Amino acid sequence: MSATELLKSRRAVRAYEPREVEEENIHKLLEAATWAPNDRLREPWHFYVVRGEAKARFEAIARTFLEERFPTKPHLVKESLLVLESTPLVIVVTADIVPGDEASSEDNEYAAACAIHSMWLTAQELGLGAVWRTRGIGLARDERLHAFLGSPENRKVIGSVFIGYPAGDTPPTARKPYQEKSTWL
Repeated sequence: MSATELLKSRRAVRAYEPREVEEENIHKLLEAATWAPNDRLREPWHFYVVRGEAKARFEAIARTFLEERFPTKPHLVKESLLVLESTPLVIVVTADIVPGDEASSEDNEYAAACAIHSMWLTAQELGLGAVWRTRGIGLARDERLHAFLGSPENRKVIGSVFIGYPAGDTPPTARKPYQEKSTWL
């Protein structure tokens, strides 16, 4: 499969089989992430592998967050938690903050995003599904996640990647032609 075909077949998978992701495959995902492009080869990412008992604690934080954020939408809370509860593996990705250097810190966020994409494509190659979560259930902007991880203050959470074996097919999404999104100068 060509790189373009792989990109076009990537899906945001939100439904998983009740099956653990093998440690060997987790290692492959993390290795792929470390080959992502990054400014000045700072390798500004850190990966927190969340599963088992730690995932149960992540779920408790997510429940509290969602109930606070959506007090009048219990159905939304329930649906979001069902996705998380059926997800066997969560990898939280952070980017290094460079004190006094906002531009480099921002570049580090872009690099961490590339690392997530590298993991995502590798997951697909391994027969796994993935989805990158930020707001809401991804807890990227909630300080409780930072505390749960024990992450130092010089790391910013970029997102949580939910990973597992797909429970079914995820239909393709439509994309606008690149011609509508390109300007040639």
